Amino acid sequence: MNQESIWSARYRDAGDDYLFGTAPNRFLAHRAGLLQDGRTALSVADGEGRNSVWLAEQGLEVTAIEISAVAIEKAQRLARGRNVDVHCLQADMLAPGWPPASMHDAFDWVIGIFIQFVGPEWRERQFDAMKKLTRPGGRILLQGYTPKQLEYRTGGPSAVENLYTTELLREAFADWVIEELTEYEDDVDEGHGHRGRSALIGMVARKPGG
Repeated sequence: MNQESIWSARYRDAGDDYLFGTAPNRFLAHRAGLLQDGRTALSVADGEGRNSVWLAEQGLEVTAIEISAVAIEKAQRLARGRNVDVHCLQADMLAPGWPPASMHDAFDWVIGIFIQFVGPEWRERQFDAMKKLTRPGGRILLQGYTPKQLEYRTGGPSAVENLYTTELLREAFADWVIEELTEYEDDVDEGHGHRGRSALIGMVARKPGG
């Protein structure tokens, strides 16, 4: 079963509910003021729209990339209900040649919230795609789980190699300006998918130039 089928089945099984809720990720929401330093945002692996719709509510021009057609349909329903516009694209961010040249250096913000569905062999391609999408002087915001999350089991991948450490992110973004990188624990309440005490990491990094 491919990734599109796997994720569409998960989102479909949630019915009219939203698997990860409809409120934005807290790490993202707490940086609302910082996000005003920009006009365009792209949310990768956006799911059912909770983060892209919130970004649009902050006045940003938002594009959402998601592999699941079921998730996109739910995201568009959420956007209509909140009276905002989100441009949704069904795409596999790990596909060869993605993103297309027309999307290179195009976004002030590139947002990745809990996108740890790939192991080390794909992570470099995932991060490289996000870097290409970001304009010079623009930023990437990441939220993920650390290996300690395997003790909590309140969401996220079960494979330790998919999880982030401070050292891993510093190395992956060594040529960028890391403005914030923090490991912490928090009680997460994001739908049925993420709920309970969690071991988290958040990063904001700026692309050189601009």
